Amino acid sequence: MHSIPPTFSIPTKSLLFIVLTFFLFATQSQAQSKDPSPISFPTPKNIDHMLFYLQRDPNTNTLIYALNLKENGTLKTDNPIEVYWIRYGEKGQKKDLGYIQRKFAYGIDTKKLATDKYEFRFVSHKKLPFYLQRSSDKSYHVTVMINNHLIRVTRLFIRIQGGSFWLPNVKYAEVEGIDEASGKPIVERINVK
Repeated sequence: MHSIPPTFSIPTKSLLFIVLTFFLFATQSQAQSKDPSPISFPTPKNIDHMLFYLQRDPNTNTLIYALNLKENGTLKTDNPIEVYWIRYGEKGQKKDLGYIQRKFAYGIDTKKLATDKYEFRFVSHKKLPFYLQRSSDKSYHVTVMINNHLIRVTRLFIRIQGGSFWLPNVKYAEVEGIDEASGKPIVERINVK
């Protein structure tokens, strides 16, 4: 006995084609995704003097990089950037970095270049220089040059998948901010190995 293939009307064939095309496109799109974190991260709000923040797997705790000011409101030139946690994964409290975090992971080394201009590098990735400087509007901003784009940094993200405490498997890092040339939002991925 032979089975007779079903016949479809033209609208049904078109619909089937659209559904199959969408399915194939969605599968291909997922395969080419940027490997986003499975975590939904909060956006820090109402943080005094925040320059940018850093988030990473495996939790929502967020590092804040803020201007380090004296009581009179002027910048502490010997240590212009304060780094601390907002522990969203706990009660949202502010907490200082531990010694190991400061010296081997999320701390920064800063060098004064000129009045109101500093270079800094992360202790865990010293290849990439960032710059803190005062702009014409008298506010301070952090910039970095990546892929021929000068970016005013607002957020860093580090995708970690497995590894150990001392050797996490860092898949990539992303710098988010504003492209200084176009004024448009930009995200650039960097190799951190």
